[in-house]
Amino acid sequence: MILIIYAHPYPRHSHANQLLLEEIKDLPTVKIRSLYDLYPDFNIDIKAEQQAVEQADLVVFQHPLQWYGMPPLLKLWIDKVLEHGWAYGHDGNALQGKSCLWAVSSGGNEQHFELGSYPNFAALAQPLEATAIYCGMKWLPYFALHNTFTCDEVALRAGAQAYRQRLLQWQSTCQPQAGESSHG
Repeated sequence: MILIIYAHPYPRHSHANQLLLEEIKDLPTVKIRSLYDLYPDFNIDIKAEQQAVEQADLVVFQHPLQWYGMPPLLKLWIDKVLEHGWAYGHDGNALQGKSCLWAVSSGGNEQHFELGSYPNFAALAQPLEATAIYCGMKWLPYFALHNTFTCDEVALRAGAQAYRQRLLQWQSTCQPQAGESSHG
């Protein structure tokens, strides 16, 4: 199963992310958890989130980039849900062997990320990549949709189709076969 942890502070106002979700929601193995819809008060049901993750073979963190980082509710989700003894540490193997994908949208183009000592968009993935690896997950190359503020509908739809193809490709090459499971 593919679990999309979707974190957009204004989920109904994001045309780009809505198109991404629209393009994949019919896939039978995709489950979408919209954090800002589920937890507008930021009071995360840790056990419910952990149960959802336990069922997944691929965990996708989908969100818009906000000032070169993730939205605050996704950061809180990571802090609360990925507990010691569950996600890492002694007996913390719930994520072991699961795949992890970062699916991110940005309003600017790639030149907006050529700043600072590490002028490369991939550098922004490092905290999430390190978290996934620390928890025993298989980190996949990220999926990014840039220029969402200025690109036209054709470009957005092409990006959404590329996202769908990326998930279908993972399903066909990486998903456990019937009878196998990466979780318990």
